[in-house]
Amino acid sequence: MQNNKGNIQTTSKYDEMLKQYNLDITDEEVKAAVKKIIEEKVPENDTLDVKKFLLGSVELTTLKTTDTEEEVLAMVEKVNKFAQEYPTLPHVGAVCAYPCFTKLIADSLEIDGVDITNVTGNFPSSQTFLEVKTIETALAIKDGATQIDIVLPVGKFLSGDYEDVYDQISELKQTCGDIPMKVILETGDLNNVRNIKIAALLSMFAGADYIKTSTGKEKISATPEAVYVMCTAIKEFYDKTGVQIGLKPAGGINTVMDAVIFYTIYKEVLGEKWLTNYWF
Repeated sequence: MQNNKGNIQTTSKYDEMLKQYNLDITDEEVKAAVKKIIEEKVPENDTLDVKKFLLGSVELTTLKTTDTEEEVLAMVEKVNKFAQEYPTLPHVGAVCAYPCFTKLIADSLEIDGVDITNVTGNFPSSQTFLEVKTIETALAIKDGATQIDIVLPVGKFLSGDYEDVYDQISELKQTCGDIPMKVILETGDLNNVRNIKIAALLSMFAGADYIKTSTGKEKISATPEAVYVMCTAIKEFYDKTGVQIGLKPAGGINTVMDAVIFYTIYKEVLGEKWLTNYWF
């Protein structure tokens, strides 16, 4: 096994899987493709209908070290009151918090159709024993989580240990069962677009229901280039397997226009089949 943090090289059974996919991509090519989409397609998506759709895809989140029960309840109460205060707008897609607050959210959330998302598996670093990750995930589901977010073990990935990456994701998906599981790739730490695509494919091979860009805890979060590459991986995976995987951009989305740009890339690469709040 060779370790190269610029472009990872390794020899394993996973190479045979990856050979089926186009990994001959460069940062420059991706930047050019994204630039073209933004220049040509974003203006037509800068509409009220698209912005309403995006609101319905939001995961209202609090993941601070200082989170308290009072703050989490205040977040949930915003969701509970939103429909009454803004009857013409869709409610958010989910609320997201640490798993210790799951039961509190489940007991206080009054709106149907809003998921309870938990970050588990030693978020945001993913640096702990697999047994700890599975127990935390199982407890979150027991308390009422309806979606689970885990983080790709980035250190293992950058070391070329694809087998351990696969095994950890697969084990956690077994723990989740029918509960949808998102794998956060932490794309800002993966060094180049080729690695982002490999990480996306490994996650899907291992059973991810969604792939997600970032934890929001690193210096570089979601970028248009990362989302583009992840979309191409999802499309190729679907074309080869018939299995539809969702994508959730997260972290660093600071303006409505940021969200419109991600929506546009998503639409142009994946098409109408993915344009529902379930997949985006």
